[in-house]
Amino acid sequence: MALFLRVRQWLRCQTPFAELIMTDTSLILYGTPLSGHAHRAELMLRLLGLAYRYEDGSAPVRRTPAFLALNPLGQIPILVDGDLVLPDSNAILVYLARRYDPSGAWYPDDMVIAARIQRWLSMAAGEVRYGPAKARVIQLFKAEGDLAAAQAIATQLLVFMDGYLADRAFLAHHAPTIADVACYSYIAHAPEGGIPLDAYAHVRGWLGRVESLPGFVPMPRSPVPD
Repeated sequence: MALFLRVRQWLRCQTPFAELIMTDTSLILYGTPLSGHAHRAELMLRLLGLAYRYEDGSAPVRRTPAFLALNPLGQIPILVDGDLVLPDSNAILVYLARRYDPSGAWYPDDMVIAARIQRWLSMAAGEVRYGPAKARVIQLFKAEGDLAAAQAIATQLLVFMDGYLADRAFLAHHAPTIADVACYSYIAHAPEGGIPLDAYAHVRGWLGRVESLPGFVPMPRSPVPD
């Protein structure tokens, strides 16, 4: 019930801006407010200043034939752009950056920067997913899994990231890229999985820089375990 009330409060707070951007548009995002994967996609849409419509992608919806026709795996997020139906949060980030950022700033063509971005996309799908994301879903939603193992992976990742960010503003370049968007949500919400961020000053500085970007939208906060 507490999570439901937090989500409802967040949705009410988002309404004025939602009405501004969710107009008649070909861009549709299926997700849920507490999904870090969906938040990646939503954050990218907001950072690019794109109009879109947000559709419910909750568990009951994901079991319907209509949703399974979009993604037979029954997973969120899904981006619909005209005739394109694109699941997978990292794939969505790549598509949006390539399709809607003519400056190329979010996904530069430079081969070294692109390789660095790919490294962090892989970490988002690996260490981030099986570390802080897994710990959070076990704590918040009582999902099955080894909490201690997930927290250990998260701690190892955070130690690495804190050292890596000691002399860097962002993950893959001197400016923000989709690498930062891919990793932000679950790192920012690591405390909800019982993983404090107090010891990682450089990680917290990076989170603050992402949060200061024009268009940034947060994911709703959930209770932090004692």
